[in-house]
Amino acid sequence: MKHATTLRAPRRLRADAARNQQRIVEAARELFADRGLEITLDDVAEHAGVGVGTVYRRFANKAALITEVFEQGLGDFADAAEAARANPDPWLGVVEFVEYACRHLAINRGFSEVILELDLDTERFHGMRDRIKPAVAAIVARAREAGVLQPDIEPSDLFAMIHMVDGLAEFAKPINPDVWRRYMAITLNGIRADSVARQDLPVRALTDDEVDQAKTAKAGPCASGRRR
Repeated sequence: MKHATTLRAPRRLRADAARNQQRIVEAARELFADRGLEITLDDVAEHAGVGVGTVYRRFANKAALITEVFEQGLGDFADAAEAARANPDPWLGVVEFVEYACRHLAINRGFSEVILELDLDTERFHGMRDRIKPAVAAIVARAREAGVLQPDIEPSDLFAMIHMVDGLAEFAKPINPDVWRRYMAITLNGIRADSVARQDLPVRALTDDEVDQAKTAKAGPCASGRRR
């Protein structure tokens, strides 16, 4: 006689444990947005009003917490890049992507750093990176082919522009949180190809390898301990 196989349902968190996890994630979301990725799990525990041990029981390290907090945002970012690539107007596709990126990075310092470091060592982030980078490359290639973008603009230039605008947004946020829109428009005007003569770009764009080298040099010897 055969017995039916009973699949055990995934174990659910107790109500108090679930509440603690939600408090931890919300506290991390607030701190990452305000202070960036350099916060510690001790900071999160204090902000959430729970013990450090409670945080470590829910998240083995800071990388796991970063993934939990930003995975949805990165998924939305990838969706936005792919939607901009599909815009029937190549120039408006560039504008759509840059505007989305600047708007979301300007209000969240941690998300800005996550986008800058799309090579974060988690499988889920790798999947997002593998969607975002080809979409941005296609946005740039299509605009160049249509003659609406300066021919020597590279995908890495778009990310550099976005982070320049983001730096200004962070600087001006306490005084004028919307001023980044002005500088985004100035930046976009500077890369559009039209009848107005533009200066030649004096150097080429950074390659992905050079970007990685620059990030490693900036992080310095403490990089390995950054996300504990």
